[in-house]
Amino acid sequence: MFESLSNKLDTVFRNIRGQGKLTEKNMKDSLQEIRKALLDADVNYKVVKKFIAEVEKAALGEEVIQSVNPGQMIVKVVHDELISLMGGANAPLQMAKKAPTVIMMVGLQGQGKTTTAGKLALHLKKQGKKPLLVGADVYRPAAIQQLEIVAKQAEVESFSLGENANPVDTCVMSKGEASMRGCDVIILDTAGRLHVDDQMMAEVRQIEKALSPDEILFVANATTGQDAVNSAKQFNDSLSLSGVILTQMDGDGRGGAAISLIEVTGCPIKFVGTGEKLDALDAFHPNRMADQILGMGDIVSLVEKAQDVMDEKEAVKLSNKLKKATFDLDDFLKQMQQIKKLGSITDVMKKLPGMNKMADQGMDFSDDDLKPIEAIIYSMTLEERRKPKMINGNRRKRIAAGSGTRVQDVNRLLKDFEKSRKLMKMMMKKGGRGRAAGLNPFGR
Repeated sequence: MFESLSNKLDTVFRNIRGQGKLTEKNMKDSLQEIRKALLDADVNYKVVKKFIAEVEKAALGEEVIQSVNPGQMIVKVVHDELISLMGGANAPLQMAKKAPTVIMMVGLQGQGKTTTAGKLALHLKKQGKKPLLVGADVYRPAAIQQLEIVAKQAEVESFSLGENANPVDTCVMSKGEASMRGCDVIILDTAGRLHVDDQMMAEVRQIEKALSPDEILFVANATTGQDAVNSAKQFNDSLSLSGVILTQMDGDGRGGAAISLIEVTGCPIKFVGTGEKLDALDAFHPNRMADQILGMGDIVSLVEKAQDVMDEKEAVKLSNKLKKATFDLDDFLKQMQQIKKLGSITDVMKKLPGMNKMADQGMDFSDDDLKPIEAIIYSMTLEERRKPKMINGNRRKRIAAGSGTRVQDVNRLLKDFEKSRKLMKMMMKKGGRGRAAGLNPFGR
């Protein structure tokens, strides 16, 4: 996400640093480029206008003009204004003082609402809650069956009165059902339409009136850009929206919807969907998102994800092997499999500071890079994995044939592995400062 905006802002900042001295003229030229970058990223033009005005006011202040390093000061100003624009701070879910907490999911059809309801249920389950998914969409074919499948995948409870029931009755009766099953959070998957219509709005207003939800979350697809912003505004005019969940953030290279939504609707973005799997739902942190946009990475989110999905004992074992210089190809394979648990390798790399610059230098990575590497290592004998130096020409030919790759691919893997082992060993000696670098299974 935000690749286009991030690259363009990086160019603007490089130009500012190259000026040496900051003047009102080159500052205004830079602001014009920032304005273009935001508009190209599909940010609402009213939001852009306000943002540029705030940045200009702060950037042309005496503190910035007289700064020892005005280029860095401008980056800080833009960073701070981006955080402010996106809500300032993380907005957690509002939980009821007395269970059950009722969360109502609303939005247009085809935005990923049902899957997101399942993701949210899994997220809450990991926090020790017992959620109940409620199927209140009686219009879309197989919507209730889909919710039941999602509930089974997340291993949470589900409830519905069926496709012929009144959606409002289903939602009302879910409270008693939650009480009987010991569920402390109710997630209502309401019906959507292809467009906003009076019937849909009347129905969700009835549900809101009958249950007084603690949260009413609008679910929108980030890739739809300003359409998502406009739809959110229409829902917000009819309901007491408390937040937004943006799906498919990983597929939105521009990111304009995320930047525009808060300003246009006044509602915070609470979560973003970053993949198809049920665990691909992240809490939205404006400061971390601003870091990513400006190429500073997001180590905090990466570490949180790692703590959630990685095997701690395996990580300690790998660390000890690195210290003793006994790290082998088997360990290399296990490390890659650990990384895959964090999500796509592309997303992991974006969270590492400076990786956008490394990509510009040809150090780019994709999920497809891991598949042939795994195939090559699996085609080796156990002894070859433990002693890579024993892999001679004939062995390389056999491994290439067995993995469906070329000898050159096997050669490159062995070369990359050796570089990676040396790099990680060096970073371990520096007292752990290389932990982020150790996430990289490549030595390029």
